[in-house]
Amino acid sequence: MSSSAFLHAATLSHLAATRVSVSPSSPTSSSAAVTAAPAAALSSMAASARIAVVGDVHDQWNLEEDTKALQFLRCSRIWSYSQASYHFPHCPDRSNVSLTLIGICDFGNENVELVQSIADLQFPKAAILGNHDSWTTQQFSLNFDLLSFSLPFVRKKDRIQLQLESLGDEHVGYSRLDFSELKISVVGGRPFSCGGDYLYRKKLLSARYGVQDMEGSARRIYNVALGTPEDNLVILLAHNGPTGLGSNLNDICGKDWSVGGGDHGDPDLAQALSRLKDSSNLHIPLIVFGHMHKQLAYRAGLRKMIVVGHDDTIYLNGAIVPRVKPVNREPRATQESEGTLRAFTLVEIVEGRVEKIAETWVSVARDGGTAMAEELVLFDGKPLR
Repeated sequence: MSSSAFLHAATLSHLAATRVSVSPSSPTSSSAAVTAAPAAALSSMAASARIAVVGDVHDQWNLEEDTKALQFLRCSRIWSYSQASYHFPHCPDRSNVSLTLIGICDFGNENVELVQSIADLQFPKAAILGNHDSWTTQQFSLNFDLLSFSLPFVRKKDRIQLQLESLGDEHVGYSRLDFSELKISVVGGRPFSCGGDYLYRKKLLSARYGVQDMEGSARRIYNVALGTPEDNLVILLAHNGPTGLGSNLNDICGKDWSVGGGDHGDPDLAQALSRLKDSSNLHIPLIVFGHMHKQLAYRAGLRKMIVVGHDDTIYLNGAIVPRVKPVNREPRATQESEGTLRAFTLVEIVEGRVEKIAETWVSVARDGGTAMAEELVLFDGKPLR
């Protein structure tokens, strides 16, 4: 199991982001924090954005078709579109709407080529690697070229390292990506997560991030969030959601493969989030993750994909799997599909507040035309599903 955002700001080509990470030994006291503006000051902030979440890709990505779909979403009037074909071959009068893509990984089973394709996407983006992105590699490799007798030995890079290099600063595991013009910061949780109360791929986490246990992982997430620039709102991006969101099999992080269910959230993410809420003034309206697929195991129904906490924090699961379907649901053997339907979860942020969230399917036709095929509203001031 496994699992990407828009703002009214400068045009896309001028949108810059800065990546920040912290060392494992960084202090944990709140005195080290650079806190963001309290909620009362949000009305003066410029944080308005459209965010396209792509969850749990599982090899279902095509750079050309997904680029067309994202361009359509960047240009379209999301609030008043027609269910009929609504084509925008160009983007007149709306070039100031910038789309930021948040990818919640499980791109493939260490599919380096697909990750490089996502890195080539010409949209601002943030991503975090999931358990399928570390499917076979358990530790960073140091292999020697036995065919060469010369020194030094040649170090061959493993497929996780190649994925991390492809994404560069846009991989936010245990780091932060600041979109200064949008006044939004994306803070990353623990990479490679498989859910539950144990560290998946502990050797990888130890070697690259110095993380040995859940407490250390929570500390890394907490510390990197503390440096968020003043006035920026925070979107917390993780591969899996936090504990505490329910234990029924259809809950947002519920075990759907186990009789009686159970909470399969990440305890370190929950701990870091609790500390941030208790000891900082950071505004964290949205937690985005995936891993727990919408379709339950054994076709036992559908998962709850959104939870609104008592403090109005929104927890959003973007793992719509499969995320690509043929336009012809049951094409004949001799009939080619007329195109594809491609899933995104759109988040509208207006003046620092989440206004609308919708599961959105975009049709990309064989001739290149794009249209809104379906919208399932999950949140419109309150959860609807």
